[in-house]
Amino acid sequence: METPICPVCGCSLVRLGIPKKKAVQHNYAGKQYWFCCKGCLELFIINPEACLAETAGLTVCPVCLTEKPVDATVTMDFNGKTVGFCRCPHCRDVFNKDPHYFIARLAWQTNYAGVFGENMGCCSK
Repeated sequence: METPICPVCGCSLVRLGIPKKKAVQHNYAGKQYWFCCKGCLELFIINPEACLAETAGLTVCPVCLTEKPVDATVTMDFNGKTVGFCRCPHCRDVFNKDPHYFIARLAWQTNYAGVFGENMGCCSK
């Protein structure tokens, strides 16, 4: 699933609670990239290929929003798309209770306030 990950620090912008309208944007090689801050954009401009190589292959668990290399995830098919989860089985259980919410949140389509601003996630019972 597509979700915004800062190509410099590898953080999920959703996890940080950075809405699309406040994220730093930059177009490179015909593709739009999103950054958590201007500092990360400045570092990206210095060596974009190194940044992209370092963060390539990261995915975000839709429930706990942890960033993981794709090969360190457990996947599930949801409506014909592969969703990667951290290895915590609780995240998959939580996801199955309201998958549409978690997919929308992952795609920046909710008003999620970030892990520090909202009590939502796999470990908050």
